[in-house]
Amino acid sequence: MKTEQLYAIYRESKGISTDSRTINKGEMFFALWGSNHNGNQYAAQALGKGASCAVIDDPLYEAPGTILVDDCLLELQALATYYRKDLGVPLLAITGSNGKTTTKELIAAIMSKFKKVHCSKGNYNNHIGVPLSILSAPADTELLIIEMGASHQGEIRNLCMIARPDYGLITNIGAAHIEGFGSFENVVRAKTEIYEYLRKVNGLAIYNDKNPLITEQIYRLVNRAVPYSAPDGINLSVETLSADPNLVLKVEHGKKEFVINTKLFGKYNKENIHAALASSIFMGAQTEVAVKVIEEYIPNLNRSEIKNTGKNMLICDSYNANPESMRRAIESFSEIKADKKVVILGDMLELGSKSFDEHLNILRMLNSLGISNVMLVGQNFRNCAKEFGYKTFHDSERLKEYLTIKPVEGAYILVKGSRGMMMEIIYSVL
Repeated sequence: MKTEQLYAIYRESKGISTDSRTINKGEMFFALWGSNHNGNQYAAQALGKGASCAVIDDPLYEAPGTILVDDCLLELQALATYYRKDLGVPLLAITGSNGKTTTKELIAAIMSKFKKVHCSKGNYNNHIGVPLSILSAPADTELLIIEMGASHQGEIRNLCMIARPDYGLITNIGAAHIEGFGSFENVVRAKTEIYEYLRKVNGLAIYNDKNPLITEQIYRLVNRAVPYSAPDGINLSVETLSADPNLVLKVEHGKKEFVINTKLFGKYNKENIHAALASSIFMGAQTEVAVKVIEEYIPNLNRSEIKNTGKNMLICDSYNANPESMRRAIESFSEIKADKKVVILGDMLELGSKSFDEHLNILRMLNSLGISNVMLVGQNFRNCAKEFGYKTFHDSERLKEYLTIKPVEGAYILVKGSRGMMMEIIYSVL
């Protein structure tokens, strides 16, 4: 079946699902392949639950109600591009090594006060998540905000070809997923694929002109760009007043001055907030409204969250981790004034040959800051922890068992680690 015909069926459906367990009646089922499963095997189950049709790419599973295509993933992506063109609304794409989800959520929260906004949910930022995010946008959407992640070169380029952004923003460029990229230089090339796309379509980049690397790439690759410092031609500055533990900022926009008492942890979130303010002001938001929204924003999903458990004050920043975000979190945590502080870190994954050195550098940083109450989870940290005398644990379950027997109370506790380390398991005993 041709994509045009499939698109017509999609427009008459109740949406798209790739999970036969949670599919709703009237939705189209796309039988995607996973690393350990063949989605075609679940087509009959999806149809039995009321799917309008099941799009498959394995002829062995053809049956009444199925639609055979060459490649389900490519058809899903093609449908997203069709729909994105059909919507005909501005699309802002956000990528970067750190902070892209927080920045996306802040911009979406602000712009929702002015337009009907649809944005990526959670971390739906890859070759499957991006098309699903676009295809789930209501027909009356006025602004799309799409997060884009990458662990290999070419991924951002492909995502741009699917989403066709008008505006693009790189939060920062660090050593995230370096195992897949091979080198930091390749990380830079991969992230700036969004700039290359914008140049080709005469799109516009919103950029941090205080970041030398980003600024260099802007001048090298982009025709049209708007700096954080003057998104509407008027000076916009953001200054940190306090971060103990909540981040407090002073914002100046022209002759207007505001103080934002955020619910976020970490000085590093200043850049995310500056990005959100600049982007929103550029797209027509009123500064007063943007400031109020940021002050009311409550972080979730263990991203820069501050939780009072009754026993301890937790800094929950364990959604993910790479060397740059780990250093920033530790630096901010070290500046909190508290009598008792504990740092709990899980391994940083996907660092390849640089893994030992990067984990060792984190431990040296902790040592230089005089932070002695440290617990480490994972083999990467264990490999280089002996000389420091820190407690180490094979996994987060073992740490949970230890904390159950030897509970921590009356402390400020920073918890951070890569997603695969499942550091959130220990929160219930803290």
